[in-house]
Amino acid sequence: MNQIFYPANERGSNDIGWLKANFSFSFGPYYNPDKVHFGVLRVLNDDIIAPGMGFGRHPHDNMEIITIPLEGALEHKDSMGNIGVITAGEVQVMSAGTGVEHSEYNHSKTEPSKTLQIWLFPKEENIKPRYDQKSFKEQMKLNELTTLISPEKSEDTLWINQDATFSMGEFEAGQTINYEIKTPGNGVYAFLLDGSVKINNTTLNKRDALGVYNTNSIIIEFQSQSRLLLMDIPML
Repeated sequence: MNQIFYPANERGSNDIGWLKANFSFSFGPYYNPDKVHFGVLRVLNDDIIAPGMGFGRHPHDNMEIITIPLEGALEHKDSMGNIGVITAGEVQVMSAGTGVEHSEYNHSKTEPSKTLQIWLFPKEENIKPRYDQKSFKEQMKLNELTTLISPEKSEDTLWINQDATFSMGEFEAGQTINYEIKTPGNGVYAFLLDGSVKINNTTLNKRDALGVYNTNSIIIEFQSQSRLLLMDIPML
């Protein structure tokens, strides 16, 4: 088993007024040759967007883009004709494929939004661009992991162009789970949103992360009320 600890206080950051961002991997103004990607996970941006502000229309290609609002809501528009709002408890996926343009704005004029923007390298390049979103508000249950994203099409999850499984859950102190990797050869990037956990005897606090690979499972012990995002992803 191999693992890499990513402390929250060692992330890159950028504050341009309307946007306060923390970068787990090299992005925009932040570059660290030791933090370019973990497996196919290329971007994990932890953004706070001011009321009414956001990212104007801009292009992407050959990237799987996942947006997870943690607080507030985002207003989405893209060149495929999709227009909508995603709120906390929902997840948005977009396969950029051959090319797509989109914009994302804070839907509220009074409250900031807190959002995770995640990019994965695709399994297959130059596919037809695709967009989808789904609410998981009714599926989320205390002390259980909920699968948000999977490699296969299902009514219960979103799917993307990659052999990746994303799961999220909130757990009480004292809970322990044995997470089994879904796709053989994948690693797991565990990102702690809140609380305190111990994974394979490594303690994580709020916004810390642990990348684990060359194993079939990980043991997660919840030391306080915690919220955790697991990204089960191919290693490069």
